[in-house]
Amino acid sequence: MEGYLSMSNREIDKLKVIQNTIDGRFMQTQAAQILSITERQVRRLCAKVRKDGNRGIIHGLKGRPSNHQVETGLIEKALGHVKLHYRDFGPTFANEKLWKNHSIRVSTNTLRKAMLGEGLYVLKPYKPKHRKWRERRPCVGMLVQLDGSEHAWFENRGPKCTLLIFIDDATSGILCGRFITVEDTVNLMTCAKAYLKLHGRPVAFYVDKDSIYKVNKQATVEEELRDETPLSQFTRAMGELDIEMIFANSPQAKGRVERGFRTHQDRLVKELRLAGISDMEAANKFLETYIPEHNARFAVAPASRGDAHRVLLRAHKLEGILCTKLNRTVANDYTLRYRNKFLQLEAKQTVRVRPGALVAVEERLDGRLHLKLKGAYLRYKLVDRLPYRGYYAANKSELKALARPSNGSSVPTKGHPWRKMGWMFKKTMQQEQISRQPTGHF
Repeated sequence: MEGYLSMSNREIDKLKVIQNTIDGRFMQTQAAQILSITERQVRRLCAKVRKDGNRGIIHGLKGRPSNHQVETGLIEKALGHVKLHYRDFGPTFANEKLWKNHSIRVSTNTLRKAMLGEGLYVLKPYKPKHRKWRERRPCVGMLVQLDGSEHAWFENRGPKCTLLIFIDDATSGILCGRFITVEDTVNLMTCAKAYLKLHGRPVAFYVDKDSIYKVNKQATVEEELRDETPLSQFTRAMGELDIEMIFANSPQAKGRVERGFRTHQDRLVKELRLAGISDMEAANKFLETYIPEHNARFAVAPASRGDAHRVLLRAHKLEGILCTKLNRTVANDYTLRYRNKFLQLEAKQTVRVRPGALVAVEERLDGRLHLKLKGAYLRYKLVDRLPYRGYYAANKSELKALARPSNGSSVPTKGHPWRKMGWMFKKTMQQEQISRQPTGHF
């Protein structure tokens, strides 16, 4: 509608960076690094915002069909010629021949993707690059290294636990830290929630390839059919907050946080010993004074005074983002099953629900369940399902056998063939021994 401005969350974040650049808080080089664009694009965006206001941040082709979209059927026609004439050609060479001999013009990248999808082209093996020293990011909040360390932090005075810390790449300062029982999704999201409320959204998190951050298994058939990349719950939540996840290929790649843990395993353990602390609750309270002292001694000054953290927008409902989300199918009786719980949908809903629909089940950090479909939350109630009455209910002995833990061995019954064969073998041997005994004559 004329007079109204519609912007996405990404465009709102971009507008904030451009406005800070116009006001002189950011240099053009820093803005280009934050937005992952060139300095020339930053200057163009600044000029458009000065001229058109906030509307200038929106791309001029938004809502319009692309001028470079491929014609319908052109890719299929090109692949037909490649299969027939240029099966062993590379994408660049095949594209040249398509234009020269068949007057078919498509981009090389488009043809490459199509040939990869049809199995007509295989990417060359990746050659490892020479590693070199990586420079720090210039601004606070551009890159935050996140990791946890399981250690005997209380020595023999208490149980082992994990220290989870957020370290800024520009300063090596600790932005947030907390002791947790184990580095799992719930504890990780709880700490991330505290960090986001304290500092805002960083540009990127730098993490390892642990299964909490990265799914290290192959996509399922359903995910491949939907052309979806499997994501961990934490990575999915950070994507909804427009926070980039960068995965380190080795512990040495995120050396600042690894070296920091070596310092903490030496200094913090002794500090906790001197303070007489032996539990996580008191240790987390101690971190409120330990972290500022540590940063004052070990943190360095950033190259720029700007802060790249972005504020949380109204659309960012942390309770509905920092949670476990799994899809469940509505049964014919309008029930869902989640973690051996049966959820009965009520008759009156704000959206239409049909059997077979995929409903997103949100398990919040406090354990509450919320069902979401088409952007609306559904009303439900927990129901009890009758116990299964089948074969094992009629054969209680076999049901007990299933419940009894096995020790890996079993005793054959009296009628087992092994026992029969053993008895027959023993009897046959006795008869042979009797027949071999010499008989005397009187």
